[in-house]
Formats: sequence, structure tokens, C-alpha cells
Amino acid sequence: MGVNGRGRVKSIEQSIADTDEPGAKLRKDLGALDLVVFGVAVAVGAGIFTLTAKVAGNVAGPSVSLAFVMAAIGCGLAALCYAEFASTVPVAGSAYTFSYATFGELVAWTIGWDLVLEFAVAAVAVAKGWALYLAQFLTLVGVPLSSTTVHLGPIAFDWGSVLLVAVLTWVLVIGVKLSSRVSQVITAIKVGVVLLVVVVGIGYVKVSNYSPYVPPAAPASGGKSGLDQSLLSVLGGESTSTFGVYGLLAAASLVFFAFIGFDVVATTAEETRNPRRDVPRGLIGALTVITILYVAVSLVLTGMVNYTQLATGPDGTPATLATAFALNGVNWAAVVISLGALAGLTTVVLVMFLGQTRVLFAMCRDGLLPRGLAHTGAHGTPARLTLIVGVAIAVVAAFTPAGALDELVNIGTLFAFVLVSTGVMVLRRTRPDLPRAFRTPLVPLIPVLAVLACLWLMLSLSVLTWVRFLGWMALGFIVYFCYGRGRSRLAESSAESSAT
Repeated sequence: MGVNGRGRVKSIEQSIADTDEPGAKLRKDLGALDLVVFGVAVAVGAGIFTLTAKVAGNVAGPSVSLAFVMAAIGCGLAALCYAEFASTVPVAGSAYTFSYATFGELVAWTIGWDLVLEFAVAAVAVAKGWALYLAQFLTLVGVPLSSTTVHLGPIAFDWGSVLLVAVLTWVLVIGVKLSSRVSQVITAIKVGVVLLVVVVGIGYVKVSNYSPYVPPAAPASGGKSGLDQSLLSVLGGESTSTFGVYGLLAAASLVFFAFIGFDVVATTAEETRNPRRDVPRGLIGALTVITILYVAVSLVLTGMVNYTQLATGPDGTPATLATAFALNGVNWAAVVISLGALAGLTTVVLVMFLGQTRVLFAMCRDGLLPRGLAHTGAHGTPARLTLIVGVAIAVVAAFTPAGALDELVNIGTLFAFVLVSTGVMVLRRTRPDLPRAFRTPLVPLIPVLAVLACLWLMLSLSVLTWVRFLGWMALGFIVYFCYGRGRSRLAESSAESSAT
């Protein structure tokens, strides 16, 4: 630990030593395959069943497949940087821990607070989506259920999302290995459904539906204001980011939501048996599988129907993957897709929930949040913290209507990627002596390209997303200076040093 020109910086050695602290030690149960499964589990979910159609119909048209490739390139560059950090600093907390070792405590707190937002919003939003698909699936198999939301006077209570969060809380308390086994089974089901959909859908593809591949720019629909326009198009003097070149760029920033799985993979480094070898394999393996599946689905989807048939309806109902099959008379696909969506959303919430607890665990262990929450129980998991987070997610999901917060998750993730990519260059200069099982190639070129790609994707997000993000970060600074700054372990260490 130490204090220098960058502020309070926690050394790599101290970060690793803290993983053996009695009562706050995570069990090492995961291998490379487990990490690939976690990455695929969190990515192949809501996006592949709903986001692809939504972006194609309202933002990019057939060029949504190119948007996935563009987003994947940016993520791939960042993944190479993540792989070096995770193999060098195999500690829970992902970008939070990496930032603590390179930029210091204030930046670490900033990115930790940012990740809390990312995982919490994603877990709540996807749990709400799971409840909607549960009602749809039960109706399709003969159990009529319009919704899992019941009205208790003026209060609407969504028991479906609460049920899911309660079960997953129990799974995570029991142990991360059980979580991995559950993810493997469910991920196998949903990937099988996706592959079946692709194989069947190819037979209905019409080449004419790919033209125009990049539709001409059009005014925003649905009464959207300038705040919903991408920041990049505003800076470029354009009045819209719907279709056209700016629509394609905006689409890349939106479908980025599909690639956040490897960020969660990095949070499990401390629970991996051989993190220096397996974490890089898990990161790159997950990103490869995710990219192939998304590009295949987007090509089939936009080839089956004209992109205009995937636009959000006047009643606000968005199109889904099932929409394309229904328009082609393949009604049985709705049942299969609903089953795949249920499986997919289950693992998304599971892994987002896991990532949330591990980041908070690292922050609590460092004293930036109440240290007592970093205690691990008989199962080698932070049971107390997991229960608290589970209750919080369940309460918000139960009483909050579903909202379109995908972009808020994206901007938080991209911000983390920028810091990690920059941190690789910083750590190469400040600690060239550290053993690195995986080394990012072509440094500083790859990290610089990763930073530029992520900043470009951030600029393609809406003005309103930036306003919300900056507001959340401002709240985080208040919490840090009122609580964390004076109670962190580095602050205590500095005080003891001064006293002696």
C-alpha cells in the first residue's frame, strides 16, 4: 500500500495477499470452460431474442449485422487488455481492482460505483424481461397467464421476477461451482435453441430483404426528443441518428450490450483455479462464441423479413426474434423461442448478480463500503452480501415497471473498458517486473485503439444516457467523500504510519 502522486494506490502484492485474509477468502472452483460458459451465459440472453430485432427495425435496418461486428472489434481490443490484467492481478473486482493498482483509490471507487450501476440495472431489467417471457411461455403451453404482475390496490407487484431472483440468490449462496453447473445446463439449452432458429430461418431468407443494407437516414419516430439522439450525431450537426451512417454507428453502441459477458468473467478471477492461464482463455473464448452467434442471428432475422416489419408498433410493443417467424407462418417457433428466452434470461440475471456481488465484495474488503459485508461463510461465498443484494434486486424488480435502460448499462461498461485499456499501458511502465501469463500484443497500439473504439461507442449513445450517467457518478463522489475516503484500509494504514 502507498500514497504517491496518483493518490492512494494499492499494490499488486497487497491485492493478492488480501485474497488469503481469514474469513474473507473465496473458494477456487472454476476452470476455463466455466469462464467461457459464464461469458456466453450473460451475453446470449435478452439481446439475441429482443435487442437484435429492435435495433434492426428502429435504428440500423439490415446493417445491424455490421453493427455487431463493429461492436465486437471494440470489445475484442478491450478483451486483450482485460486478459493481461486478469492474469496479472487474479483478484475479485475486475476493473475496480485493476484501477486500484494503477490509478489509485479515487479512480478505483469511481469505476467500482460505475460497475455497481451496470450490474444492478442489468439484473433488474433482465429479471423483468424473464417474467414477461414466463407468462408468454405458460400461455403458449396451455396455462393462460396474461402477466406475472398482480395489483394490490394501487401497488403493482411482479411475483415472477421475485421468484427468479429468490432462486438465484440461493444458488449463489450455496457456491459459485453450483452456479457454473446451472449456467452450463441452461446455456446449452439456449444455444441449442439459437442454432435451431438459425438453421430453420435460413430457409425463409430472401436476398431482397437485405436491400438497402444501410437504409437512408430518417426522422426519429415515436415522438423522441433531441435527448434521445446520439451525442455523436449532435456533435456532427445532424438532426437524427435513425438509420443512415449515424444510425449504423448508434446501432453499434446499442448492440454493445450483447458483449458485456467477458467483463463479468474477469470478476471471477479470484475463484479460478489457474487464473493466469484460464481467465484469458475464458475472456477470448466467450467473445468468439458470442460474436458468431449474434452475427448469424442478425443475418437470418433481417433476411427473413423486411426491416420495416421489425419496427416498434404504435402501441409500443417491440418486435422480437419470434416476430420474423410469425410473419412467415412458422408459429411453432414462438414456443421454442420463448423457452430459449427463459433459459437465456435466467443465466443473464445469474451472472450479472454474481458480478455485482463480487465487485461489492472487493470494495467492502478494502473498507470503501462496510467491511463486515466481505465475510465469507461455510460455502466460501459472501453469503451475507449476496442476500442483501438479492433482496435489493428483488424489491426493485417487484415494484418498478420495466424501462429501457440498456444504454445506461452500456456507458458504464464502456467507461470501465477505457480505464482497463489505459491501465495496461500505465502498469507496463510502473511495474515492468510483474509476471504476466498473458501479454496484450502490440502495446501501446492495441490499448490505444481499444480506448478510441470505446470512446467512439460512448459518443454514439444518447444525450439522456450521458445525463443519467453523470448524475449517478456525482452521487458516487458524495458517498466516497462522506464515507469511503475516511474508512478505507489505505486511509487507516496512512493514519497508522503518520502516528508512528
